[in-house]
Amino acid sequence: MKIIVGITGGIAAYKAALLVRLLIKQGNEVKVLMTPLAKNFIAPLTLSTLSKNPVLTEFYNPENGDWNSHVDLGLWADAFIIAPATANTLAKMAVGVADNLLLTTYLSAKCPIFFAPAMDLDMYKHQATQTNIKTLINRGHTCIEADSGELASGLHGKGRMQEPDKIVELFNNFFVNKKDFLKKNVLITAGPTQEAIDPVRFITNHSSGKMGYSIAEEFANRGANVTIISGKVNIKPKNKNIDVIDVISAEQMFFQTKKHFDKSDIIVYAAAVADYTPIIISEKKIKKNGETLNIELKKTKDIAKELGKIKTDKQIAIGFALETDNEIENAKQKLIKKNFDFVVLNSLQDKGAGFQHNTNKITIINKKNNVKYFELKNKNEVAKDIVRHIKTNN
Repeated sequence: MKIIVGITGGIAAYKAALLVRLLIKQGNEVKVLMTPLAKNFIAPLTLSTLSKNPVLTEFYNPENGDWNSHVDLGLWADAFIIAPATANTLAKMAVGVADNLLLTTYLSAKCPIFFAPAMDLDMYKHQATQTNIKTLINRGHTCIEADSGELASGLHGKGRMQEPDKIVELFNNFFVNKKDFLKKNVLITAGPTQEAIDPVRFITNHSSGKMGYSIAEEFANRGANVTIISGKVNIKPKNKNIDVIDVISAEQMFFQTKKHFDKSDIIVYAAAVADYTPIIISEKKIKKNGETLNIELKKTKDIAKELGKIKTDKQIAIGFALETDNEIENAKQKLIKKNFDFVVLNSLQDKGAGFQHNTNKITIINKKNNVKYFELKNKNEVAKDIVRHIKTNN
């Protein structure tokens, strides 16, 4: 695994040497980022020797002008551990200050973020610090909670950075043992439907299926048995716990979703299902004849609405709403009409969101009209946010 260890300016910085050593010993590749102040507490030479990589503290090398790209670092990492995380750095992370290489890399990172607070007792207990920690946790980051004991000030209480072996244990558990959906059956609809006009033509939409398949992978990685009812897409699942049932039309998707509905604990309606389908499908190719062609359409069955009528209290249903205007209000109406536990809103007004993109920007709305906004992220990270929301809100 590729890991960035971020070290900030606190007395606990000396513990980072052992943390790096333990991570390297497990076979990980480690790069160390330090804030300028951290160099006063531990020498970069020590950390570069242990990590077998240069320690980075500045945006560029003043001797030769080599640029240390925070964007490249953020994309390189599979995980980012900030230990120690001082009150100053936590505050900057919470509000998005970008005044050093560590913070700009944090803002560019697409990987899971871990932070181990370390500071004096009163600073740790202060409402501002606790608010910043909660903000980062709500953002999906993992807090490696501070330990209690004797502090550098001579006081005794909470604020000590967790010991490196404990940090590594918690870190490993996050990736190895995170099977919190074990034995759960998850049903996901994904991709577009195709509604035939004749043997060679059909009506469809721009859905790529990426969002639905990303959610499937996240559930499967966390132990669930996942079934995808999928329209035509160019995606193959990676996890062996994912079964794919291929369909073409909205009618076929309804039949297969209903067939698997009763045994499902969680249902995610991520497919872009056609609202209308031709009344008559020509058995032969329709020849070009005249300036216009009229095709009469009829409504398809609303899969989520129909199955929402038979949903039990033991089942969790999540819907998607792709909107272009009155986004929040339209999503709330869909939430009620289709008996969703919460709805994931996409707006085509947001750049980088919606069909075909590798990124998405979502808003989650629940039955209590609580609205939670998320920033633009890679769809794999969006999937993590959605699954995490299911876990923590049900």
